Amino acid sequence: MIDLTRNTVHLSDNLPLLRQMPDGCVPLIYIDPPFNTGKTQSRTQIRVERDEAGDRTGFGGRRYRTEEVISRAWQDEFDDYLGFLEPRLLEAHRVLAPHGSLYLHLDYREVHYAKVLLDAIFGRRCFINEIIWAYDYGGRSTTRWPAKHDNILFYAKNPRKFTFNRDEVDRIPYMAPGLVSDEKRARGKFPTDTWWHTIVSPTGREKTGYPTQKPVGILKRIIGASSLPGEPVLDFFAGSGTTGVAALELGRKFCLIDSNPEAIEVMRGRMEGSEVEFVEW
Repeated sequence: MIDLTRNTVHLSDNLPLLRQMPDGCVPLIYIDPPFNTGKTQSRTQIRVERDEAGDRTGFGGRRYRTEEVISRAWQDEFDDYLGFLEPRLLEAHRVLAPHGSLYLHLDYREVHYAKVLLDAIFGRRCFINEIIWAYDYGGRSTTRWPAKHDNILFYAKNPRKFTFNRDEVDRIPYMAPGLVSDEKRARGKFPTDTWWHTIVSPTGREKTGYPTQKPVGILKRIIGASSLPGEPVLDFFAGSGTTGVAALELGRKFCLIDSNPEAIEVMRGRMEGSEVEFVEW
């Protein structure tokens, strides 16, 4: 049985573990399942050192030598994507607390079909928001508008009674600060359903090298708004463990599940020194 009073990371297929969990036990679920891109997702982490005979030229003509530290990859393709998601979303609805919320993070390829599926499971009245996470980084298509956003579907178990801590949400600058008062400008504005937030920088300290790593800032906004201190957060497609990192920073408990041993090792490194139990089923 999963202990939701402790911070735990589980190496397992998520469906059998979800089926072991009691009804209505989790106040917040965030999941970032594979996007079904039909491609191999991969990221390579490198180490760069100053070397005049190196293979890379940097600022001011300085030369650097690059060394591959680790490369991670997995195939992101399902013949029946909704058939894969449906039993897991049914279990998510069952284990969600009466006042609980689900955030499902996808992209444009599958989000429309997933919303129809969630409407059938939760009921259309339980749909609260479609959040657009917009960013501006990476390759640029020359044959269409470049795709630079993800979609996050927000559902509540009970649309008339769910946790939403407006005062816990980070405020953002006004886009036209000259049109508001000094007081409003200093306070900032409450975010809309479109979130401008950079991706994890390829050279930043937050980067782990995991192919689908999401920014801690996105998870902190979700967890801060839709859970209370001390409550458990469930992520059963945990990947690099960003949900757990954000939960630790905000004083929440977490239960993370992933079937990829490489993901578990990334999480071990990120959470080293914290009270986290790693369980292999």
